[in-house]
Amino acid sequence: MRWGPRLLAGVAAVGCAGAITAGAYAAVGPHAAGASTQTRAAAVTSAKKGVGVWAFKGLHRALSESGASWYFNWQAGHPGVTNPRGVQFVPMIWGAASVTRANLRQVRHEGHYLLGFNEPDSASQSNLTVTRALHLWPRLMSTGLTLGSPAVATGAATPGGWLDRFMAGAAARHYRVNFIAVHWYGGDFTTGAAVRQLESYLRAIHARYHKPIWLTEFALIRFGTTTVFPSASQQAAFVARATAMLQRLKFVQRYAWFALPATAGDGTAGLFRPGAIATTAGRAFESAGA
Repeated sequence: MRWGPRLLAGVAAVGCAGAITAGAYAAVGPHAAGASTQTRAAAVTSAKKGVGVWAFKGLHRALSESGASWYFNWQAGHPGVTNPRGVQFVPMIWGAASVTRANLRQVRHEGHYLLGFNEPDSASQSNLTVTRALHLWPRLMSTGLTLGSPAVATGAATPGGWLDRFMAGAAARHYRVNFIAVHWYGGDFTTGAAVRQLESYLRAIHARYHKPIWLTEFALIRFGTTTVFPSASQQAAFVARATAMLQRLKFVQRYAWFALPATAGDGTAGLFRPGAIATTAGRAFESAGA
């Protein structure tokens, strides 16, 4: 996915181990129940812990209070966003139209990492053929940054799938891909089952490509004709258990929750409402990363 404010794309696909994945969730929203403005303990920070963001009232404070050490916004730069102390921005080259001299120049000034194309396997996202992505890839390599693979919406570990064909083509051309970026959205709202499905998916990806993994979008959202969200307590329980698992997996270098803002349409996924008020999931995320 991408954006902010977003559009609900309604794209769904069945992923590894029965998890429902979708990379095009948008418009993030109705306030999660139970948010509190009471003083809380300082958030737990971790080098792995990150978030996807877009502009909203209180962004800087929410980003700081979340405990995230990094963030991205589906763009090459972060206009209007000042990085809180100790928080790193990671740029992305979103799609074919983003491969410009200006963007490639911009990302060189944003740190050491670069995220590749966003959900090229989805018609509602960057929508690239493998051939087109491989044609453009040397321009991303030319930045000299540590480079993440295109992040597919689904099927990252599937033999013959979009990512599998891209990685085979990159290897044949001796192209550089330093880590694998992936997305995962779970449709099973039972905490233990959802965490196991996510871990199974990540292990399958690592077994196939033998590279570090960045999980750059994840949450519990069941996509379909009607988008369904878990309860606030179910989402928060998943945040706690999933991040503990991700901290433990050595081959997972970084992860980013989708998403920091809670605005109209997100059910229970958004972490902070306008004014930097933590939702139930937001409070769980603040404590994650130990």
